[in-house]
Amino acid sequence: MKYIFMGTIAPEWIGRQKERLQSCKVKADELGMSFEAIYYTQGIYDFVDVVEASDTNIVLGFSLWHAKQGYGKITTMPAFDEAAMEKAVEAV
Repeated sequence: MKYIFMGTIAPEWIGRQKERLQSCKVKADELGMSFEAIYYTQGIYDFVDVVEASDTNIVLGFSLWHAKQGYGKITTMPAFDEAAMEKAVEAV
């Protein structure tokens, strides 16, 4: 399943995004999660990522790990493709 991460980078990690991102990719690999797209943004969030994970517990674990490292905070949203939306609409 795909998830959208919208996050903030802690002030002490600004300018060190390569180091933070490399660490995040290693942890994601360990958990069986992968990054499909990574974007840096302006406004409330510093980044928006698209990730693939087989289980919500993996995503929750990654978010907790990210915060524990002091990297910042992540807001997570499940992302549904058009087929999933159509199936949900049929069930209504």
